[in-house]
Amino acid sequence: MDWIILLIGSVCEVGWLVGMKYADGFTRLWPTVIMLFFMIASVGCLGLAVKTIPAGTAYAVWTGGSIAAVAIVGVLLFHEPATPLRLASFALIVAGMVGLRISGVQ
Repeated sequence: MDWIILLIGSVCEVGWLVGMKYADGFTRLWPTVIMLFFMIASVGCLGLAVKTIPAGTAYAVWTGGSIAAVAIVGVLLFHEPATPLRLASFALIVAGMVGLRISGVQ
């Protein structure tokens, strides 16, 4: 269950990063409020996950998951470049996350 909570935290981190983009330098109220909500939820999920998952592993998966997800959101929503090398690099991040999960460290 802690791994699921950790992945939910990664998704929430994506929410606050997208919210930050729409907050336009914190000049727009509702995107800023949404960003803060997701920020608190993201860190809260990480805090719950580190009760049983080693901190280094949890942090690597939390940030790695959000990096890969934000990259996909950036390509789809903000029309950022999707070069083969960039996509392969994100795939390596995901592969690292999977490696940490199946390493048996808990």
